[in-house]
Amino acid sequence: QHMCRLLPTKVNRRMKQIAAEIERVLKGIVAKRENAMRAGEATSDDLLGVLLESNMAHCRDSKGAGMGITTDDVIGECKLFYFADAETTSVLLTWTMILLCMHPEWQDRAREEVLRVLGPTGTPDHDGLSRLKVVTMVLYEVLRLYTPVMAIHRETYKPMELGGVRYPAGVVLMLPLLCVHHDKEVWGADADKFRPERFSEGISKASADAPAFFPFGWGPRVCIGQNFALLEAKMGLAIILRRFSFQLSPAYMHAPFPVGMLQPQHGAQLRLKTLIH
Repeated sequence: QHMCRLLPTKVNRRMKQIAAEIERVLKGIVAKRENAMRAGEATSDDLLGVLLESNMAHCRDSKGAGMGITTDDVIGECKLFYFADAETTSVLLTWTMILLCMHPEWQDRAREEVLRVLGPTGTPDHDGLSRLKVVTMVLYEVLRLYTPVMAIHRETYKPMELGGVRYPAGVVLMLPLLCVHHDKEVWGADADKFRPERFSEGISKASADAPAFFPFGWGPRVCIGQNFALLEAKMGLAIILRRFSFQLSPAYMHAPFPVGMLQPQHGAQLRLKTLIH
C-alpha cells in the first residue's frame, strides 16, 4: 500500500502537485502572519496565531537557541487540525443526513430535541449542544456504521508484547475500525442496522466489549480534533434540522467508497424543504 504511493501514476503525480501547492500557500500565509505579528499588526486569537506566538515566546525564552518549532512544524500542525477536523466533520455530516433521510423517524426525533433544547432561532451555545442526547446518539451511530477513517496504523518503536505476542521494533500494526464497528460478536446481530438507541446509555454500554467504538482512535494518540469535530457536527446538524426537512433524491445511489475517507461514491443528492416555525 505504501509502495503504491511512490509509483508515478497520474493520481500520484496530481497528489504530489496538490501537496506542493498546499505547502506553498501555507508557507506564504505563515510568513505574512509572522511579519504582521512582529510589527504588532495582528492578533493571536486563532490557531495559527497561537502557534506562532508560542513559537516566538519559546524562542525568546531560549535566548535564540533555536528551541522553537520550525515553520515546517507550524504548517504540519495546521494541516493536522484541518484534516482531523474539517474533513472528518464534512464526511460525518454527509452520512448523517443520508441516514436521517433513510430513517425519517430519527430525523423527526432529532429535530424535536433541537427545537425543544435550543429553540427555533439563535446561535446554538455549548451548554445547549451538550444537552442534545438524541443528536449525539445519531452521530455516534453514524460514526460506527460509516467510520470516516476506516483503519488506523501504529508502529512499534521498541520490542514489546501485545496480546501475548512478542513484536520487534518497526512492526506496523493495523486496527481495522470499520470491521470492528460492524462485528456482530461485539455489537449484536443487528450490527449492520442503524440503531442510535444502542448509545442511549453512553459509549461504554453500547457494545459487548469496551472499548469497541473508536472512530477517532484511542489512548494518548487519539485524534487531536475529536472534540472540536463533534462539537462542529452537533452545531451544523442542529442548524440544518431547525431550518430544513430533507429526503433522498431518486438520483441517489448508495455506494460507500474508500477514497482517503469513506465517502458516497456518487455524491449525496438530497431534496431540502425550508421549514417555517
